[in-house]
Amino acid sequence: MSTPQPRSRARAWVLQLLYACEMSDGGSLTEYASTALTRRRAAPRYRPYIDRLLTVLEAHRQEIDKTLQDHIANWRLDRLAAIDRNILRLGVAELRYVEEIPGKVAITEALKLAERYGSDDSAAFVNGVLDSVYRDAAVAG
Repeated sequence: MSTPQPRSRARAWVLQLLYACEMSDGGSLTEYASTALTRRRAAPRYRPYIDRLLTVLEAHRQEIDKTLQDHIANWRLDRLAAIDRNILRLGVAELRYVEEIPGKVAITEALKLAERYGSDDSAAFVNGVLDSVYRDAAVAG
C-alpha cells in the first residue's frame, strides 16, 4: 500500500478537526485546531497544508455554507450527517479558494474521504454536490 501524499493526509487531519470542532462547541476552528494539534501531533510535512485549509475554512465559512446550501436540493445543511457536511465544506474550500488544486482533484480527494469516513451513500452524495458546485463555477468563470 502506498504512503498517502502530504496534501491527502493533511485533508484527513482537517476533516477530523472540522468534525471534532463541530461536535464540541462549534467555536473558532483555528483556535480549536491550535489546541488539538498540541495534543495530537501532525507530521511537519502535513502542517503547511493543514494550516492553509484551516485558514481558508475559517475565513470563508459563511460563503462555503451558502454555496453548499444552494447545491443541496431539498435538504438543509444542518440536517446532513456531520461527516458528510464537513467533507463537503472541505471540498468547496478547495474548489473555490485553493487555486493550485484542480477542481477534479479536489472532488476526487473529497470522494476518498467520503469512502473512508462516511456511510455507504456518502461518496455518491458528495460527488453529486461537489460536481454541481464545480460545474456552476466553470459556467460562471
